[in-house]
Order: sequence, then C-alpha cells, then structure tokens
Amino acid sequence: MTRVTIKPELIRWACERSRIPELSLKEHFPKLSEWINGEKQPTIKQLEKFAKVTHTPFGFLFYPEPPDEPMPIPDFRKLKDAAQGRPSPDLLDTIYAMQYRQEWLREERIEGEADPLDFVGSARLHDNPIAIGQEMRRIVGVSEGWTGPVHTWQDAINELRRLMEKMGVIAVINGVVGNNTHRKLSVNEFRGFALADNYAPLIFVNGADAKSAQMFTLAHELAHLWLGSIGDGISGFADIFPEATKVEKFCDQAASEFLVPEKELRAAWREAKNVSAPFKTLARQFKVSPIVIGRRAMDLRLVGKETFFSYYNEYKQHEHSLAKKSSGGGDFYHNQNSRIGANFATLVIRAAKEGRLTFKEAYHLTGLHGGAFQEYARRLGVYLP
Repeated sequence: MTRVTIKPELIRWACERSRIPELSLKEHFPKLSEWINGEKQPTIKQLEKFAKVTHTPFGFLFYPEPPDEPMPIPDFRKLKDAAQGRPSPDLLDTIYAMQYRQEWLREERIEGEADPLDFVGSARLHDNPIAIGQEMRRIVGVSEGWTGPVHTWQDAINELRRLMEKMGVIAVINGVVGNNTHRKLSVNEFRGFALADNYAPLIFVNGADAKSAQMFTLAHELAHLWLGSIGDGISGFADIFPEATKVEKFCDQAASEFLVPEKELRAAWREAKNVSAPFKTLARQFKVSPIVIGRRAMDLRLVGKETFFSYYNEYKQHEHSLAKKSSGGGDFYHNQNSRIGANFATLVIRAAKEGRLTFKEAYHLTGLHGGAFQEYARRLGVYLP
C-alpha cells in the first residue's frame, strides 16, 4: 500500500474545520489519532476518503501549513457559532455555489442585453429604513393585506419568492448543501445572505429555520440588496435582535415595515389586543413569526417592554422546536423550485439544450445530474433529447 506523508497539523486542521465530532470521525478512521500524532501515515485511498468525509478539498491536505479560509463575503452575523471565527465547510460550499450561479446569470443577462436592475444599491444608510421598506413593497408588488388570503406560511414564502424572481432576483431557500441531506445547514451559524449585483442579485435563506422565520429573512436579505455592495454579506441574528452593525439594523427595520407595515398593524391591533394571544393571532395574519409581531408592537409602543420580553422568553424554546420540525421532506423535484428556482433552472436547461452551455456545467449550476436533471427539465416544460 502506498502511504503519503501528510503533516499532522493538516489532519488536525481538517478535523476541526469539519466540525464533525472526533468520535464520529474515528468510526470512519480507526487510525486517526495516530495520523494526528504523526505516528502513522494514511494511504492515498484513506486520504481521499478522509477528504470526502470531512468535506476538505483534497489538495489542501498537501499544503505546507493549514490554509487561511476567510469568509468570502462580509460578515454581519451575531450568532453563537459565528463566534468560532472559521466558517464551516457547509457554509463555504453554499456561498461558493451561489457565487457560481450568480456569475453565470450575470454573464447570461449582459450577453442578452438585459437592463440593469435599478433597485439594487438604490438605498443609502442615511435613508429612512421605514421609507425603504415601503419602497420595497411597491417594487416587489405586494399590496395591503396581501397575506390575508394566503393560507399557510409556506404559501406566503412561495408567493414572495415568485414575486422576487419576477423582478430578477435569484431567491434560494435550502436547508442542506445542494441536495445532500447529510449536510444540513445550521441556523446557529447563519440565517441567510445576500449577493448584490445589478444584473443578477441573489438571496439565500437557510431553509433549516422555521417557516415563519424564513419570511423575515427573505425580507431582511432583500433590504441588503437595496443597499447594494455595502449590504453584500451574510446575516445571522438571534431572534430578530441584530445587535448591531448599522447595516443589520437598517435591514431589520426595513424588513419589519415591508412585512408588517405600521399602518396595517395599528389597524389590526385594535381588535387583536382584546384576544388572549394577540401576537400569535397577528402572526397568522401577516405570515411572520409571533416574535416579529411582538417586536414590531413594542417598537410602535403598542405594548410595553415587559409584556414583549415576557412573551419572548416563553416563545424561544417553541421556535427552536418549530425549526427542527420544518426541515426536509416533500417531493424532491418540487423542492428544487426553492433550492434552484424555476426561472433560473429553465435558463440553464435551455442554454444546455441550445449548446451554449455544456451539460456538465449545467449539472454544476443546478446540482442535478443525469436523469434527475432531465426529469426536472421535463417538469419545467423543457424536453431534452
């Protein structure tokens, strides 16, 4: 057996980077401790398997020292796992995949002589975020009371995604890396991110989060696009309390007005304040988390801080349980509408069919291969030879 000389610190770095418990790794690699201590070296096959299991680029293991992997986009997070500094492989791979999609779509639209999207970067931090939230509603095309006839949070998310796609935004919601259900994204690490671009703006929402929380993240990341390059980055806020960069605070306020306009909330509050659970009642109406309603009501001085924080503390555990129940499941091809986006996928499929894109590149862009790619194309109304 051919063994390769790998520096122990690189094995140790790959283990830590993966965030996989050491005991779990040792189940795959019984000699792991000896590799880390430099007592033994792995074979090529063992090293290839190690790279795959730890989601480490194979070439990295031959570097003279552990590489520095900075966050590829600005970091606005205020979450527990964000404090660890090093982004997880799951997060990095997700960002890289979205950047690849955005780069392709940007070139596609420019070559097709599409007009740039004026709303991207149209806001400034010194603007009134409430006014920006109202402007977002106008441009997206949501009318007063639009969530009233919508029966579920999922229907509301689907409708908001559809409207965003219609205005030229790539809006992706996914709780795993690509279609790999063994690589679940952590809400404790991030809730979403935005990649601003005048031709191919992109929003990614962590689908492992509760449905009601996903609505807020969609609106929050949309506000990031309104800020353009200064809003380009990753978000993570604990229970809608973005402790504060100016960018996050701005996007929080704009998103709140977008989803729960002051005028509509004040009108609905007259009746809701008399029911036993006003936050939950209005949450169903506006299709957002009760925490969003409660925070908005507190900010508008419809309830006092004591009332809100009492409810907030009781609700935290409930929201976490909802997040666990909301991930996964459903029809594989239907899920691709959220994971890829029907509009984006159709463009890629047609480009491959017309020979402007190789099928290998199309597979890479969509994360679908072979028969799965063809079946999804058929469901979108594009028939491949």
